[in-house]
Amino acid sequence: MEDQQIIALFFERSQRAVAELSEKYGKLCRSLSLRIVGDEQDAEECVNDAYLAVWDTIPPQNPSSLSAYVCKITRNLSLKRYRHNSAQKRNDLYERSLDELSECIADGRDVEYRLDEKELTASIDRFLGMLNPVDRVMFVQRYWLCCEITDIASNLKKSKNYVNVHLYRTRTRLKEHLSKEGYL
Repeated sequence: MEDQQIIALFFERSQRAVAELSEKYGKLCRSLSLRIVGDEQDAEECVNDAYLAVWDTIPPQNPSSLSAYVCKITRNLSLKRYRHNSAQKRNDLYERSLDELSECIADGRDVEYRLDEKELTASIDRFLGMLNPVDRVMFVQRYWLCCEITDIASNLKKSKNYVNVHLYRTRTRLKEHLSKEGYL
């Protein structure tokens, strides 16, 4: 079923909307959440909470990209769950991807206090728009979707070394970009 048809079901308040959303994007949302929270049960709860949030927000929202909309909600709920659980345990995959970006962006608290989040987001969006499509996909898969290097390499049919080198260069370019824009 097409995204616009699923959104129309939400506007009709049809229970079928959630089933169709789950059918089309459930696997993507579960894998995204699992990479962040590191636990099957927590990931499943985050995905179910995301479906409820989509139900509660469409309408009035009418997203142009349903996949991006549901993934953003899933990611935010998973991050919230991760923060809640982080006092008890550590998720190495998520921590590693954050550690890689730490030299480009200061500690999250410093960024929150010093910068307007929307301005920083806009700056990063501008940077991503300047990247070639392969580098942009690698960056988003690694730092937004929290994919393993080996999975990114496999998805793009590139070597692990190729992905590592390009991500390093992209982080270096991001650091330079943010520095030029006054964020570092």
